[in-house]
Amino acid sequence: MSYAIVGFGKIGQALAHAFARKNINVTVASRRPPEALAPEARAIGPTVLAKSLRDALEADTIILAIPFGEHREVAKALPRWKGKTVIDAMNSFPVPPEELDGLPSSAFVAKSFTGAKLAKGFNHLVAAILAADPIVEGGHRVVFLSSDDEDAVAPVAELAKQLGFAPVKLGKFNEGGALVHARGKTWGAADLPGFVQEGAVIETMSALRKSVILRFSKITNKGKTYESYPWTKIGGKDRGYHRRK
Repeated sequence: MSYAIVGFGKIGQALAHAFARKNINVTVASRRPPEALAPEARAIGPTVLAKSLRDALEADTIILAIPFGEHREVAKALPRWKGKTVIDAMNSFPVPPEELDGLPSSAFVAKSFTGAKLAKGFNHLVAAILAADPIVEGGHRVVFLSSDDEDAVAPVAELAKQLGFAPVKLGKFNEGGALVHARGKTWGAADLPGFVQEGAVIETMSALRKSVILRFSKITNKGKTYESYPWTKIGGKDRGYHRRK
C-alpha cells in the first residue's frame, strides 16, 4: 500500500510527522514544486518524499490536506480515480451549506472524485495534536472516521492503527459523520442524538461514554470538569475525555 499527502501546510506536515514516526513511506505534494518541499520533507524524516502532484497521485491512498476550495483542481489532475482511496482531512470553514448543495462537505467532495473510495478522517485534530505522539497516558488518541462507502472505512481505519491512533467509525456522512463536519461557521450538528453541548452536565460516567462529545466541549460530572478534546482510547473503551481539571 502506498500513501500520499496532498497539501503541505500545517495539517499536511503534521500528518507527515505521523508517518515518519512509524517509518512508513509517504509522498508529499502541493502547489509548490517538489524541490521547494524537499528540505522540509527531509527535516521531518527519511520516509517522507516530496514529489510532483501528478506523481504523488500514483499512490493507492491519498490524503487531502489542502484548503477546501482546492479539491476540485486536485481531482482534475487525475483522469481516473477508480481504485483509489481518498481521505478527506479538510474542513469547509466558512463555506455556507447552500454552496455545498445541502450536502455534508465530504459528500460534496466525493462528487469530484468519481470512482474513488472516499472517507472523512484526521480533520478534527489541530496540527500540533495531530503531529504529536498519539499514545497518551497509556491510551491511543482517537480519530473519527465516516463514509457513505462501507468499503472505504476499513483501509483508513487500518492506516490509523498503523499510525498509532484508535479509529472510531461514526457511520455515514449525514449520520454520525455529521458530528465531525463543518457547517458554515459552525461545527457538527447539535440536534443529532448523542451530541453533548458545551457545559452539559452528565450524571453518570456510563452516559458520558455513550455520548459523542466534540472538540472544545467541556462537560461536568459530579463537580469535576472534563475537556473532551482530544479523545483517547483507554482500556478498550472510547472515553470522551482526556484532561481533567
